[in-house]
Amino acid sequence: MSGPRIISGFSKGIRLKSVPGSTTRPIADKVKESLFNIIGADIIESSFLDLFGGTGSVGIEALSRGAKITRFIEKNNKAYQVLLTNLERTHLNENADVLFLDAFVYLKKQHERVFDYIYIAPPQYRNLWELALRQLDINDSHLSEDGWIIAQIDPVEEKLIRLINFKLFDKRKYGNTELLFFMRRFE
Repeated sequence: MSGPRIISGFSKGIRLKSVPGSTTRPIADKVKESLFNIIGADIIESSFLDLFGGTGSVGIEALSRGAKITRFIEKNNKAYQVLLTNLERTHLNENADVLFLDAFVYLKKQHERVFDYIYIAPPQYRNLWELALRQLDINDSHLSEDGWIIAQIDPVEEKLIRLINFKLFDKRKYGNTELLFFMRRFE
């Protein structure tokens, strides 16, 4: 099976290296294309946080389509090495910031950068997407005022989560993948 590819933009068509084993969950091209069709031209000059970087497929796609910066957080050494290779392969490492770090450690701290998009796609069936979303709700300083949080889950993982600072405003299902979109509450 071939690795994921970059669908559009500067690095269009480049195949990415995959992480051996089952530690990462690759996003299907159809789902990734739909995600970036929803975001549209707003990706240009935006800042993107890929919390569970894996191969880097989603964050690299954001860079390829014109994001100003993507910060990747990855704690698995194999995935981290593959991510670095994929950034070199796509010639997009200039605008990438890759941290070898646990996403939850990262989320608990204050940082100098605020993001327009925060993408959450952790290993499935461990409630990690919910834990990350709740941590962002506690420390909402990571997201810009009009930013989005996007969670990629298996539909069986979906549940109603009561949040203080964010609300679900859209969800899209693509086979065994669901994308949940959150934004700030302004009530």
